[in-house]
Amino acid sequence: MAEAGEKQWYVLHTYSGYENKVKENLESRAQSMGMEDYIFQAVVPEEEETKMKNGKEKKEMEKTFPGYVLVQMVMSDESWFIVRNTPGVTGFVGSHGSGSKPAPLLPEEIDSIMKQYGMNANKPSDFEIGETVNITDGAFSDTTGKITEIDDEHRKLKVDVDMFGRMTSAELDFTSVEKQK
Repeated sequence: MAEAGEKQWYVLHTYSGYENKVKENLESRAQSMGMEDYIFQAVVPEEEETKMKNGKEKKEMEKTFPGYVLVQMVMSDESWFIVRNTPGVTGFVGSHGSGSKPAPLLPEEIDSIMKQYGMNANKPSDFEIGETVNITDGAFSDTTGKITEIDDEHRKLKVDVDMFGRMTSAELDFTSVEKQK
């Protein structure tokens, strides 16, 4: 049995099609409610698939588990309540209702899922401060920025982005940037 205060992975059931919205909502609620030490990251497992559309090949990200989001969190009454009541979340997988806390994924289960998608659940990043990265997701998508801070625990980066000649600091997930080639 895990001790209280240990960060673990849980599976959330969501409305199908709302997985990315749930991920965004969870991350913004963790910040706005001061729960960054309880709610670390949300992951929507997806794979790139090539589809034919109008005779052309098109790459699309397909959700591997539609209707599910993985969340890394420390289970407490408050964090459980906040996550469960996030818009789009219908509940935790492995919870038996009536206020019972869900069972976390086993370390080997989350490692296997993360490996399958080229992610690592607990490995420190291979980003470096001062490194220039391409931003692939969010408001600064298709721009580059320089890393000023790395938070391995929350899997976030602070990146300085040039906006109209002024440097703006953005907090981004590891998954929202890629190293420059």
